[in-house]
Amino acid sequence: MTTRLFLIRHGPTHAKTMVGWSDLPADLSDHAALARLEAALPSEALVVSSDLIRAADTASAIQGNRHRLPHMPGLREIHFGAWELRSWKDIDAEDPSRIRAYWETPGDVTPPGGESWNQVCARVNDAVDSLLKAHAGRDLVIVGHFGQILTQIQRAEGLSAEAAFSHKIDNLSLSELHIGPGGWKSMKINQNM
Repeated sequence: MTTRLFLIRHGPTHAKTMVGWSDLPADLSDHAALARLEAALPSEALVVSSDLIRAADTASAIQGNRHRLPHMPGLREIHFGAWELRSWKDIDAEDPSRIRAYWETPGDVTPPGGESWNQVCARVNDAVDSLLKAHAGRDLVIVGHFGQILTQIQRAEGLSAEAAFSHKIDNLSLSELHIGPGGWKSMKINQNM
């Protein structure tokens, strides 16, 4: 029995800062892209999103007639703590070694009051595992965030955190992972519709 995950990144926020748990809305004005994305998804899939409005509203825009599961806070973006809604330039001026370590050698380094990459992975893996257990063999559309999607690509491909961070995940892109008897496989990454 194989479960297919269709991971969608929310629509753009147009913020030029680090946006983690701040509840900024998504720009969902590209109706043609949303329609192409909706058409590319299996009709019987279940749809779930993080509880942040940019993901929840994107999920609503591509849901179609699919069944919607309750929002999951465990699928949120990285919690940037004191770096939230601040630019790389401003943080780099204050704490260059920490911000470079966070992005260049992700693992246990945390933003002040935020999450390390390892903590993000553990949180998102728990949320996805609960979905896999509750809906084994079903197609799942998970609408979320850059970091949340990368955690599952890292998992599927057996990558180091540094290698996972080399992947680009565009807004409104589709990444597809399969989980079956042979383990995890990545099928598509960052496909733009």
